[in-house]
Amino acid sequence: MQIDAQPFPFELDPAHAALVIIDMQRDFVEPGGFGETLGNDVSLLQAIVPACAAMLSAWRQAGGLVVHTREAHQADLSDCPPAKRLRGNPTLRIGDEGPMGRILIAGEPGNQIIDALAPLPGEIVIDKPGKGAFYATPLQNLLQQAGIRQLLFMGVTTEVCVQTSMREANDRGYDCLLLEDCTESYFPHFKAAAVEMMRAQGAIVGWTAPSAAVLAALANK
Repeated sequence: MQIDAQPFPFELDPAHAALVIIDMQRDFVEPGGFGETLGNDVSLLQAIVPACAAMLSAWRQAGGLVVHTREAHQADLSDCPPAKRLRGNPTLRIGDEGPMGRILIAGEPGNQIIDALAPLPGEIVIDKPGKGAFYATPLQNLLQQAGIRQLLFMGVTTEVCVQTSMREANDRGYDCLLLEDCTESYFPHFKAAAVEMMRAQGAIVGWTAPSAAVLAALANK
């Protein structure tokens, strides 16, 4: 099916595509989480939840593969290098006790995906120690086993984990489509710049489109 995308239409093959939802976890999206302790306005990220939920529902109804990611570290922080944990001057660091448990630690309440986008049994959930969804994770093998060649991306934040994951996917040969209204940044101008970067020079990293374009195509298939 053809999706009205930029910089030119995207030919979507749902049978060989997966919806990848990046880091829609409580610590980034909800008040009191890690994102807010860094001084960010989490309401910007919360605003995309309805669009993400609508896209996820439609993709599930179409029988598409769903992948959820969480930025998560082991409790002993053995997979969190000091260069990451000690960067900057935040009030709380990775592994510290926060309002929702230990910050970005697997299994803690704040590390869980928000209820509105919670994974269903059988959906892939990837705990990633870095910004990209492929680094130190089994994602590549799982996608290959499922015969996936295309990835639709949504989640947060656009210029960090989403863009990193799209670039990793592009290097691995996947055609990537970013759903523009299903991704956001704490800094809107960062999102705008990242979206332009991804689709520049003939979709050098991937295509971008509003989720409505994909929803319409799925409804008419």
